[in-house]
Amino acid sequence: MPVSDSVDRDGEGADARDGAGTPGERPDDGLPINELFYSLQGEGTLAGVPSVFVRTSGCNLRCWFCDSYHTSWEPTHAYMSLEEILAEIESHDADHVVLTGGEPLIHEESVALLEALDDRGYHTTVETNGTIDRDAPIDLASISPKLESSTPTPERAPDDADEADAERWAERHERDRIDLEALAGLVEDYEFQLKFVVTDGDDMPEILDLLVELRDVADVPIRDDDVLLMPEGATRERLAETRTRVADLAMEHGFRYTPRLHVDLWNDAPET
Repeated sequence: MPVSDSVDRDGEGADARDGAGTPGERPDDGLPINELFYSLQGEGTLAGVPSVFVRTSGCNLRCWFCDSYHTSWEPTHAYMSLEEILAEIESHDADHVVLTGGEPLIHEESVALLEALDDRGYHTTVETNGTIDRDAPIDLASISPKLESSTPTPERAPDDADEADAERWAERHERDRIDLEALAGLVEDYEFQLKFVVTDGDDMPEILDLLVELRDVADVPIRDDDVLLMPEGATRERLAETRTRVADLAMEHGFRYTPRLHVDLWNDAPET
């Protein structure tokens, strides 16, 4: 159920409107929902598992290659109450729910949703950039730390992005994209996977350095098997350029390779 309207570009929420674009009341327990749909998990250790996806709008970062542009660079949403979200999830025959974004953990209300899903026996995956650590029942924290190669510039930004936005976000994104304290908290508190979006071998030194730092501060082991390399690309054409070299890098370094099944199957179609 794609919906459309503005949400604050800094990810903190703004005017709430209904799906028709007229002003509406924001529910006390509501979340700005960009999409809510049933599909296959396309990435990570649960790739191929039928799941309900709850995509919130708003993000505290701006990756230039973001594959959910309308949750970050141009965030759109309609507010749904917790009751409405749960009813939509329960209308699908799935045991797994993926809370994604944007960055879903910028919203405090995400905790209440995760608690309600836990009470109902769902397996929950949270897709997060690793900059926010909340106390919530999460079965799998799918953590995707953002590398330097994700930082936008006026020359490296989505086609529809405003140049001033790219300039404004470049400094903020670079400053905020790695938070070791939050990363350590997430890997200590939850079953986790570290999922890096990789373009080519130039990304590997930063990944290896970050793993050294994170292993030094975290109180739990981080195995190479917990590290997944995922090819950068939101279209089949782009994945055709990156997947083989990323697979080769995974074998070279002893990490796992994860596909992007949803892109392979449905290209860049929404609700996949």
